[in-house]
Amino acid sequence: MPAEKNSISSNQALPQPRVSSRLPPMLALNAKTPEDAIAKKQAQERKDALVRGITSVQEVRDAIRRIGRALPSISAVPRIGILDTAAFRTRAAQGLPFVITGLVQRWPLSALTPQTLRDHFGDLPVRARVGDYVNTAFAPDRAMQDMSMLAYLDLVATDPQDLPPYLGNLELRALNKLCYWPAYFGKMGPPRFWLGPPGTVTPLHCDYDDNIFAQIWGTKRIFLSPPHQDEFLYTSEANAILVGSPFNPEAPDFDTFPLARKATMIECIVDAGELLYVPAGWYHQVRSLTFSLSANRWARALPFALNGDPSLLRQA
Repeated sequence: MPAEKNSISSNQALPQPRVSSRLPPMLALNAKTPEDAIAKKQAQERKDALVRGITSVQEVRDAIRRIGRALPSISAVPRIGILDTAAFRTRAAQGLPFVITGLVQRWPLSALTPQTLRDHFGDLPVRARVGDYVNTAFAPDRAMQDMSMLAYLDLVATDPQDLPPYLGNLELRALNKLCYWPAYFGKMGPPRFWLGPPGTVTPLHCDYDDNIFAQIWGTKRIFLSPPHQDEFLYTSEANAILVGSPFNPEAPDFDTFPLARKATMIECIVDAGELLYVPAGWYHQVRSLTFSLSANRWARALPFALNGDPSLLRQA
């Protein structure tokens, strides 16, 4: 549904963050034995299916890949105006990405500046992706560093790097009240925030949940590829919901990945104030072209493109 009218003035009080001295613990490393790893994976997949009300994640993955083969080909991601919930779901059922304009720019957070993060949210604890977080993106021991928001902003301002540290996939609850998410998904996970200077990258991967991605400040370049293109992308499973690819569509190495010549890649520039819908199973790579703040939410339900297939829904 259309977002309600939102504005924020210089006199309006910002929500005060509840500063915690601790972040959630980092993910544990691999299980000690192969049997432990299998049991842990199976337990997580059962939990993922239960949360989403589906029979199994694997069955949903297989269904998404099947319908991907029947999708019409597109060369660009269309831009449309604000949709109400019914219209969004009807369009999303087509299984193709699209950008909604005119919605995110109404959020109070869009009216603020990076200086606001320093002045009002500098004490927030954050966790930065550091080092070569592209080539280790789907590894359980990816390098991370805990710091304050202010320390992070100082770090990227004073120590420019080819691959700058990145605040990615973080819950920053102090910012939630400054965003007004449309009720496009009946059930969705908490908002996740992404903050960083030009050059921050999320490498090519797909999530098996529908995704709405809000570009709040700055501009990002996103490459998208349909679900069935995984046969050309040398994929590996990070977990049942997340599959990664080592292929870089921005600097394609066809000597190492010759099948990737056949992969369909669609380039999309997402500007401040826009919201991108990424259907479940679509591969995407994201690069910040300017200092950027983004946020996204994943659905926790059967993907719209599967049109409520009863064979994939868990029975009550």
